[in-house]
Amino acid sequence: MRMAKKARTPAFESGGRYRTGVYPGTFDPITNGHLDIISRAVKVVDKLVVAVAVNIGKGPLFSLKERVAMCRREVDKLNLKAAEIEVVPFDTLLMDFVSTRGADLIIRGLRAVSDFEYEFQMAGMNTRINGKVETLFLMASERNQFIASRLVKEVARLGGDISSFVPAAVNRSVRAKYNA
Repeated sequence: MRMAKKARTPAFESGGRYRTGVYPGTFDPITNGHLDIISRAVKVVDKLVVAVAVNIGKGPLFSLKERVAMCRREVDKLNLKAAEIEVVPFDTLLMDFVSTRGADLIIRGLRAVSDFEYEFQMAGMNTRINGKVETLFLMASERNQFIASRLVKEVARLGGDISSFVPAAVNRSVRAKYNA
């Protein structure tokens, strides 16, 4: 005899709908700041899709496959139960990706006022493309406001200690790239 699964109360209800959010980024590498945003985003969605962008223009240190694997490993370690989480790569227009995932929310993290200007323009463009998708900005927590993947890579490249900015396994992966 099979037991019926207990219905999970949605993390966030809007008219009784199941809420899917997409948190896009390059995640090169994933930082404690990214993980903080993920931990908080699951409180407002039923499903969170962590969308790892190809983003060749940024000249990533890690391949797409490596970045997806790092994100999956670190998200699994969070052991979050508030929402279903999926980590997937994408290489299309964000709004097309959001539509294919059935999402109605884009999650973006903000660290400083300088982030806001860029993100505000992006949110406006995305709304023009698909007005049914909302953008939710989450402020980085105080201890993570200054962490940026770009800065983490620069500190590591110059031999500095990045252990307080990234998880231990990510630290080892970054060090291996620069020591190779």
